[in-house]
Amino acid sequence: MTVLAGNGVLPVPAEQRRAWRLSLTLAGLALLLAAAVLASISIGPADIPVGHVLAVIGHHLGLGSLDAVTARDAAIIDAIRLPRTLLGAMVGAVLAVSGAMMQGLFRNPLADPGLIGVSGGAAFAGVSVISLGLPAALADIPLLRIYALPLAAFLGGLVATVAVYRLSKREGRVSVTMMLLSGIAVNALVATGTGYVVFKADENAMRTITFWTLGSLSGATWTSVLAVLPFALVLLAAVALAARALNGMLLGEAVALHLGFPVETVTRLLVGTVALAVGAAVAVSGMIGFVGLLVPHMLRLVIGADHRGLLPACALLGAALMLGADLVARVAVAPAELPIGIVTTGLGAPVFLALLLRRRRSEP
Repeated sequence: MTVLAGNGVLPVPAEQRRAWRLSLTLAGLALLLAAAVLASISIGPADIPVGHVLAVIGHHLGLGSLDAVTARDAAIIDAIRLPRTLLGAMVGAVLAVSGAMMQGLFRNPLADPGLIGVSGGAAFAGVSVISLGLPAALADIPLLRIYALPLAAFLGGLVATVAVYRLSKREGRVSVTMMLLSGIAVNALVATGTGYVVFKADENAMRTITFWTLGSLSGATWTSVLAVLPFALVLLAAVALAARALNGMLLGEAVALHLGFPVETVTRLLVGTVALAVGAAVAVSGMIGFVGLLVPHMLRLVIGADHRGLLPACALLGAALMLGADLVARVAVAPAELPIGIVTTGLGAPVFLALLLRRRRSEP
């Protein structure tokens, strides 16, 4: 890239080109997310004019009134569409950022939150609760009935992650290699348990388990939004603290230590925050695959591997991708609804395969 200057043309420094590319990418992703939010709230079994959507959002922000909005549209937006959209955006951002963090920590482009056991542990606990019929058994205690499944999934993911963390400690330090191997072993164990529980479940429980394990945002409420929000904010705070350290760890743990980064502290911080955030996301949305794996890959091709820009970009694209997938899930077989995991896998697998083929052709 060059710029005109006086009597000639001067080359633009590489660092400045990267900064421009990152700024344009972030701006484009922000616009994409805004469009996805409006589409998610506006489109559905009952279509709502975009003007009504903007009026309701503006009213919540104290920028206008609801005089031009019908009572039906306002009720649909407030009670159904807005919490579902906010929850989908948070879940997508959490999964994408967590995937980028795990790939940077393990220095493995195929890593995702499932490697540390959080997704598998959450799935095992969740299907166990469904198979035992606890939500129905607690019908007389509304609060426990509502939170039985999310709480079990959250605790299951946390327990599996703690087990992986404990197994990976050697002489008081966490070995990334041992964490990877421990994650594979723990995931195999919880997958075995999940398979057994599914095998023993009755027909009604099987239907619920199948839908939940494939992911859905159909149960989104303001309560579930508030349940995920603190963990999503903690993860975003970790982005600001760990981005530079992740850049150093791309060169290896020994190099990162010589550069002055507290590798052990960063590893604990990342594993802990990813476990909490992904556990909370899985608890309210079920198992949704490919977002944490695909989004970082796509963005590295555009803006590179610098985590200071990669992680915020992953949050924006992950949120937009999740809202787009949820919109497809709602309208593709209307009035029925597809599990969102089918959509993300169906969209993500071909794109990921294309990225792998492109990378193979570019290698010598």
